[in-house]
This record gives sequence, C-alpha cells and structure tokens, in this order.
Amino acid sequence: MASSPVFGDTSFFFALVAKRDPAHRPAVVAFEKLLRAGARVVTTDYIVDETLTLTKARINAPTSLGLLERIERSEAIDFEMLTGDRLLASKRYFAKHSDHGYSFTDCTSFVVMDELEIRAALTTDRHFVEAGFEVLLPTA
Repeated sequence: MASSPVFGDTSFFFALVAKRDPAHRPAVVAFEKLLRAGARVVTTDYIVDETLTLTKARINAPTSLGLLERIERSEAIDFEMLTGDRLLASKRYFAKHSDHGYSFTDCTSFVVMDELEIRAALTTDRHFVEAGFEVLLPTA
C-alpha cells in the first residue's frame, strides 16, 4: 500500500538540484524514501513557477529547464492548479493571516494541502510548521 501523499514545496525542489544547498542531501534522501514507499508528491503551478525562477536566478537557465523536465516527466509528482475557488480561498487565507510572514505562494500551498488533506510537506520553510503542517526536511 502506498504512503499518504506529501506536498512538494519550492525549497525541496530547489534543494534537489542545488548541490551546495544545506538541504540537498536530506531532500534527495527523503524523495528516494518516498519513491520506494510509493508515495505521491503533490505540488502546484505556483510552486513550479517559484522554483524555476529561483533556480534560474541562483544557478542558471539550463538547470532550471532540466528541473522542469524532471518534474514534468516524474510519475511520482502530481500537479494541482490554482484557479477559481482555490485562488479565491488563497486570497482569503492570505488576508486572514496577514499578521504572519506567509507569502501568497505559501497561502496557496496551505489551501491546496487542506483541500487534499495533506498533512506533511517536503520543505525547509518554517511557515509550514507555523500553519500546522508536518515538515519532512530540516527547517531554516
């Protein structure tokens, strides 16, 4: 039986390709473990956008394009889109929690995770802990 799905955040995907990132090894190990367990990694179009932009800026365009190709080809990664009701719910979450340091992308992730009943995230972002989720990588 497959494990419960987990959410893949920007810091996870970036760490997979950024060998100098402190979370690189933990991200690779965690991903391999999840793959062996048959778990699905759920992410969003907002996360992919943020990840590719970060990767291009901090590493280079070919690495960014290669990461996109790996994400798109992976049978273990599911994409969720932020449209309609999800986008509206994200705006509400962002406004309601404006006293926190959450980015809008964080809020979109939390909304999708809540909707899909995902409780764990591959991330180093402490905001996920603050929002009540389990974090599977060392937090920054």
